[in-house]
Amino acid sequence: MVQVFRKKRGQKGFTLIELMIVIAIIGILATIAIAQFMFYTVKGYNTAARGDLKNMSTAAQAFFSDSPSGTATTAILQTYGYRVTNNVTPVVTTGTVTGLAMTAVHSAGTTTYSVASTGNITP
Repeated sequence: MVQVFRKKRGQKGFTLIELMIVIAIIGILATIAIAQFMFYTVKGYNTAARGDLKNMSTAAQAFFSDSPSGTATTAILQTYGYRVTNNVTPVVTTGTVTGLAMTAVHSAGTTTYSVASTGNITP
C-alpha cells in the first residue's frame, strides 16, 4: 500500500496527500485572517463614532464661546463645523454649557461613546 504513494521514476508533480495538506493549511490561515479582519472592521467603526463625538464636543465648545447661555443641538453644532460621518448616530441629550451630555454610536459598532461638559470621552 505504501508503494502506491511513492513516485515512479520519471513522474513529476504532487501527490494527493500533499495537495490536501496544502489546502487544509490555506483553510486554517483563511479562517484566522477573516476573524482578524472582522475585529479590525468593528474597531474602525468604533473609532469613527469616537472621532465624531470628539468633533461634536469641539463644535459645542465653539458654540458656547459665542453664546454661553444657548442650548446646543446637532443642527447648531453643524453650523460650527461638525460633520456627521455616515452610519454614526450623534445625540445631544443635554445641550447647556454646564450640563453638556452627548453620545455617539456607529450602526455597525459595538460601543456607545459619551462625553460630558468636562470633555472626557467614556466608552
